[in-house]
Amino acid sequence: MTDKKKALTQLREKYLANGFASARPCYVKKAKGSLVWDMDDKEYIDFAGGIAVMNVGHSHPSIVAAVKDQAENFMHTCFMVLPYESTITLAEKLCTSVPGPAPKKAMFANSGAEAVENAVKIARYYTKRTGIIAFEGGFHGRTLMGMSLTSKAKPYKLGFGPFAPETYRIPYAYCYRCPFGREYPSCDIKCADHLEEFLISHTAPETTAAIIAEPIAGEGGYMVPPPEYFPELKAICEKHGILFIADEIQTGMGRTGTLFAMEHWGVEADITTTAKSLAAGMPLSAVVGKAEIMDSVHPGGIGGTYGANPLACRAALAVFDVIEQENLLQKGKNLGDKLISALQALQKDFKLIGDVRGIGPLAALELVKDQKTKQPAPEETKAITDYCFDRGLILLSCGTYGNVLRFMMPLVTTDQQLEKGISILSDAFKAISEK
Repeated sequence: MTDKKKALTQLREKYLANGFASARPCYVKKAKGSLVWDMDDKEYIDFAGGIAVMNVGHSHPSIVAAVKDQAENFMHTCFMVLPYESTITLAEKLCTSVPGPAPKKAMFANSGAEAVENAVKIARYYTKRTGIIAFEGGFHGRTLMGMSLTSKAKPYKLGFGPFAPETYRIPYAYCYRCPFGREYPSCDIKCADHLEEFLISHTAPETTAAIIAEPIAGEGGYMVPPPEYFPELKAICEKHGILFIADEIQTGMGRTGTLFAMEHWGVEADITTTAKSLAAGMPLSAVVGKAEIMDSVHPGGIGGTYGANPLACRAALAVFDVIEQENLLQKGKNLGDKLISALQALQKDFKLIGDVRGIGPLAALELVKDQKTKQPAPEETKAITDYCFDRGLILLSCGTYGNVLRFMMPLVTTDQQLEKGISILSDAFKAISEK
């Protein structure tokens, strides 16, 4: 460790709270596309993308230019006091892009957690009900409501209770570890039908405002549901007047090869939340819902000082332009095909890999000590991410058991960068398997 890095580490330990932790002792100096350089000029291939934030790549020239231009004009007025054009234009973009034919309206906040909070507020206001159903393996943020809806206790919830009342949890469609002990497709989608039983045994439809689900459970392990799952859930919700909230914070803006993941199942959510890659690293989130639902809240009932920040809105508009002009959705699909094919090839070589799953450029490997018992391998997972980082590949883990490697690289990742990253990952598996 260099003297400068040592000095920064000492300052960090002295002035930053222990809970405000970082995954790696790496101080970034520059990032471009799918590459990151630290203060010692070591180059890394970024397969994490700032946790699925940099879909268009780091420091894209169009995004940088838009932010610079806006900063030279004005940086803040508070949209709720003095509005401006970019927020209205961005709302139009989102409302015409979120899946489904129903007319939609939007509101803006700063983070994914704030979007979730506001989606819940709006759902409760519209339905005049209080109950919210979330899923095992789900992650919805670190605010009080976000933590209450989030499944994993440690590190996200440990010691921070009590949590918000009237929140409930049901099993997710985790086919590799089916919570009902069944196998697809002979399972009859029991995981979706279970919602009907839950509405009798745990809460009542008459008091349930909404269910909130990630199209693909992110922090829980990148579980991809079978194609019938969300259509069945949505049908049950419609039957009982329960709103369906799609948490597209991680899966949105091209992460799965479509602009929003719900497009894969032809499901129109009543409310959709998005953030992360929406503004390419600028703090911006949005709640987009059916117009009737969104308009039910009285003026001033939703909003905030920094929501729809003009720099962030300009960045988001530039993101939409880049996705269209550079054909990033198709590039993402191509990237996803190559990525999943490479991961499936690794699975043939290494028994440590129990499952390969994903849609488009959102993919994961679940690592197990034994493919028959499916015993999770969290220690080996950590060893692999450590090995990769030391050799210039940024890769993150996730999952209830901490045994899933997830891939969130920018959609602009080149074939050469992908091949080099997979080569490093392969070497990691060889090294760990030989121990």
